[in-house]
Amino acid sequence: MPKYLNPEVIAKAQALGLKARTVVEGLRVGDHKSPYRGFSVEFVQHREYVPGDDIRHIDWKSYGRSERYTIKQYEQETNFTAHIMIDASRSMLYGEGDTNKLEYAKTLTAALSYLIIHQRDSVALDIFDSDWRDRLPASGQMGHIQTILETLESLEPRDKNAMGPLLHDIANQVQRRGLFFLISDCFDDVESILGGLQHLRFGGHEVIVFHILHPDEIDFPFNGMVKFDAMEERMHLLTRPQMIRPTYLKALQKYLEDFQQGCERNRINHVLMNTGKPLAESLTEYLARRLRTRVA
Repeated sequence: MPKYLNPEVIAKAQALGLKARTVVEGLRVGDHKSPYRGFSVEFVQHREYVPGDDIRHIDWKSYGRSERYTIKQYEQETNFTAHIMIDASRSMLYGEGDTNKLEYAKTLTAALSYLIIHQRDSVALDIFDSDWRDRLPASGQMGHIQTILETLESLEPRDKNAMGPLLHDIANQVQRRGLFFLISDCFDDVESILGGLQHLRFGGHEVIVFHILHPDEIDFPFNGMVKFDAMEERMHLLTRPQMIRPTYLKALQKYLEDFQQGCERNRINHVLMNTGKPLAESLTEYLARRLRTRVA
């Protein structure tokens, strides 16, 4: 299987699937609720018959009761477009092997893309750091997966984050309601990020944040005398970690609480992903939880 398409992750994710939890606007009949009214799938309401309506949709039982011609309206189901936004800033380089944040994010992106396209929906990929880096327009063709994989393979981080303005930018660009996935370590101003995410929610989009952190960032397990080098700036700190661990963990907890509470206020799904935990396990836990809480 091509790089980043992990067979275990794909198999477990496919068993659960990924359906839109909110109303979406698509271009064809599919599996997700649409705001458009049609004559298929799920009954919504009656309306009065007008000349030109297909008489096959007249509710004759209703006519028998009221002697008025009425038409049954149904809610169509449609496909969705998923926009996957992946962070390519230098802070995503932290970690080695499977715990590297960027490699973890790439594998997650590949799995989501495969899952969405395989169920006949569409994916757009937007890669960013301080600005948009690579942008692949939405497609539901299987060949689009190969384009996404090639783009991920060539991706190398370079600059620091500036998420807020970019989230506002894409919220202004995308009018058709769908799903947005933000895959990032979210090392940026919390209020700025939340403002951009709120803008997406205001547009009627469903928003999911996959918050990628390395175990070292979560537990701060360092000892002895350690030199910390900044990933996105030319600075370093030489210190004894055990002296600053309590302060660090307290600041991290507040940061995560502020972020989580901001997401909850705006009905944004915040999913903390620890790269020390196998992606297959974390992703299937999220998809299973999503199924249990899915709204019609």
